[in-house]
Amino acid sequence: MFADVTDPWAYIGSTRFERAAAMFSILTGEPIELTYRAHLTEPDEPSDGRLLLEAMEERLGGRDKVDLVNAQVTAAAKITGIDLNFEEAVQAGSFDAWRLLTWADEAQPNVQPGVQRDLLHQLWRAHFLEGGDVGDHFTLATRAALVGLDLETAEALLASTEYADEVHTQAETAVSLGIAQLPYVVVEQRWTLAGIQSQNDYVQALSQMYADWKDDGTS
Repeated sequence: MFADVTDPWAYIGSTRFERAAAMFSILTGEPIELTYRAHLTEPDEPSDGRLLLEAMEERLGGRDKVDLVNAQVTAAAKITGIDLNFEEAVQAGSFDAWRLLTWADEAQPNVQPGVQRDLLHQLWRAHFLEGGDVGDHFTLATRAALVGLDLETAEALLASTEYADEVHTQAETAVSLGIAQLPYVVVEQRWTLAGIQSQNDYVQALSQMYADWKDDGTS
């Protein structure tokens, strides 16, 4: 799944997809392994602690436009059980967050399953609910520690350029795929799901893919 730490639609859609994947596994007995990859929606976004609403107002050309966009995404989030807090959110770039998330994916076999997902949700919570700066290395490292990753290793990684090439490759892949809406799911390098959908639609899509897969004799 291509997503971004600072994109609210990715947060909402990913949450719905994860729930749908769990429901699909209950219905079919087939597990779904989900890996997150970076699509940097604002690759040049500064991490300066500026209030996100101020930055959005400047980018969109007025508070009325900002309020309209936020009303739409807030309503979609509330349906999903997420209470967004744009009033305290701060502007931040997500490149370093994705370096950490890529490391978390590699570290997963040696820690608890799903640690990359858990870290991503911690970062989404920090950014959209708690006013945390997900461009700040201390914030990133402490969130990594919260999900069971080693704090000192996370700090050393963030102080280096480790995993920068991997994140660049992920972002370039996202561009080559022509991704315009998040989240963007690629299943078995064969099927894709673009943009936010309802949980039920995700379940139906996964079920159809599974039926096609079985019909092809892949199983």
